[in-house]
Amino acid sequence: MDASTYIPRRLDDPWKLGFWDVDVAAPVLFGTLVGYLSGGKLAFFICVGVGLLLARWIAHTKHDKHPAFVLHWLYWHLPSTPLTSLHATPPSYLRRLVG
Repeated sequence: MDASTYIPRRLDDPWKLGFWDVDVAAPVLFGTLVGYLSGGKLAFFICVGVGLLLARWIAHTKHDKHPAFVLHWLYWHLPSTPLTSLHATPPSYLRRLVG
């Protein structure tokens, strides 16, 4: 029996889109979509530029933090709707837990 067992080290890596994490690439993709729908070249470049700046800001903000930092930030700062609410956790406005 062979005793060498391969143990994967990268099971919980965040999703990637090229070299970027999905949460960093999303503003660029959204800016590209909005710029394309605007119909003008100048508006397209402005929207893509704003998306790139926002992606850079997100990457800088989440540097040296938990990989799911953006999801945690969104949970605490977005309103609780049926689409964004989690059923196993209390609402985000309840900051003190007893128990």
